[in-house]
Amino acid sequence: MIFREVLRPPIWVLAFIYFLFLSIVLSVWAALDNRATLVTFVISTLALIWIAFSMTSEITFDGKVLKIDKANIEVNYLGKATVLDKTAMRLLRTRDADPAAYLAIKFWEPRGLRIDLNDSRDRTPYWLVTSKRGEEIAALLNR
Repeated sequence: MIFREVLRPPIWVLAFIYFLFLSIVLSVWAALDNRATLVTFVISTLALIWIAFSMTSEITFDGKVLKIDKANIEVNYLGKATVLDKTAMRLLRTRDADPAAYLAIKFWEPRGLRIDLNDSRDRTPYWLVTSKRGEEIAALLNR
């Protein structure tokens, strides 16, 4: 493995979700008994753990295949990788977006990169990827 990056949700996102769950627990406590409240609390806590794992994203590159979560592409189909700062990433996610592009973005990280594709059989023009280490990925892919 040449490159591996794991993007986990920040604590503030998980805390916000958990506070929403706790408001549901409080509502159950006000309307029902303590047993239902305890069950709701346990289910909410387990749901938060599941959400934390499902929001995690992994980017790996072994020199031949780039994998982002469940998507993968061979290196010979990859074009130029461009590192995007906060402003460029925001514009490419919104105003300048191509609806056919593959998006592997996380809302809590403002930086990333655009990876152009060179596959005539694929209508996807590029991958837009959230990454804290976009410079490293771009350097590996642009060799």
